Amino acid sequence: MKRLFLSTLLVLFIAAPLLEAQNYFPPRGQWETRTPQSLGLNATKITEAVQFAEANEYSGSKDLRVAILEGFRREPFHKILGPTKKRGGPAGMIIKNGYVVAQWGEVDRVDMTFSVTKSYLSTMAGLAIDNGLISNVKDKVGQYVWDGTFDGAHNSKIDWHTLLNQSSAWQGELFGIKDWGDRPPRNGGIDDWKFTKPVEPGTVMEYNDVRVNVLAYSLLHVWRKPLPQVLKENIMDPIGASTTWRWFGYNDAWVTIDGIKMKSVTGGGHSGGGVFISAADHARFGLLFLNEGNWNGQQLISKDWVDAVQVSSEANASYGYMWWLNRGRRKWQGVDDESIYYAAGFGGNYIVVDKANNMVIVTRWLQPNKLGEFMKIVTEATN
Repeated sequence: MKRLFLSTLLVLFIAAPLLEAQNYFPPRGQWETRTPQSLGLNATKITEAVQFAEANEYSGSKDLRVAILEGFRREPFHKILGPTKKRGGPAGMIIKNGYVVAQWGEVDRVDMTFSVTKSYLSTMAGLAIDNGLISNVKDKVGQYVWDGTFDGAHNSKIDWHTLLNQSSAWQGELFGIKDWGDRPPRNGGIDDWKFTKPVEPGTVMEYNDVRVNVLAYSLLHVWRKPLPQVLKENIMDPIGASTTWRWFGYNDAWVTIDGIKMKSVTGGGHSGGGVFISAADHARFGLLFLNEGNWNGQQLISKDWVDAVQVSSEANASYGYMWWLNRGRRKWQGVDDESIYYAAGFGGNYIVVDKANNMVIVTRWLQPNKLGEFMKIVTEATN
């Protein structure tokens, strides 16, 4: 009996740290806070990181219509086609083991998030794979969307894989925007851009919202219901997100599927639209990915997909499936961990997943060239 009692104590002693190490999952409308010290972090460095984020606010106008038109003035015929919203000030959260160890600004304020939307869009593709709606990322998209969007010798070569890693080189016009007019090259003019021969799909990564919106349009055809509804039902409701987030498309981006008019959403916001959301809801989304798609025991998206988004694409070592990776040319100076990956959007919007330190960092309206320095301070808090 004594030996059994001692054995039981030994099991409990060993199991206790394991139980303590399990991540906390915040219920809807709540989020427990812990001190940095209680979770093994350097409180001074965490405070320094917060102060750095507050002191390095994005320099663009708080009137995002102005910031958008100024930021993309090189694009011919560029105009705002979807909803916009004036932004708040710097805001963010640092999460460790699921607990909030620091936050600043209005974390419940809904703001535009621009290309962070792409990481939400990528998740819609992952869910389609998980549910068998898409058999394989290497399938040609024209097998699923046969309305002419992928017709022609070039576009017919495009698969889901290259749409997801932005190397598709899709050519055409969607909702009134031509692919060549979106983020054109630094050199040349309209005639050069219009008549450039497309590169082979999969060979060159080009950040291009028209082609991202083609992915959203294609996924709408696969799901046969609006993508915000798919996101709400499969991800945001189960992780306890608020009811305040929205996902918009362009004003005229209506598509008829099964006799029902649906809005095709955008994967970014540089012509308006995209996901409008709070820092706190971003943090829940990041925590889901930190836990490999599992939320408090419920596998919402497969670990296989979470792993897949972190694989460097053939055309750019710094980019996976619409998540940026801390490797290749975009690697942050002074941050050696190449397993870190993050969602990034215009104006300094970020969700950072730091697997090695079991952390999620959300920062909003941080001067974009300061992200690496900010993350260096955060990672120094873990040493």
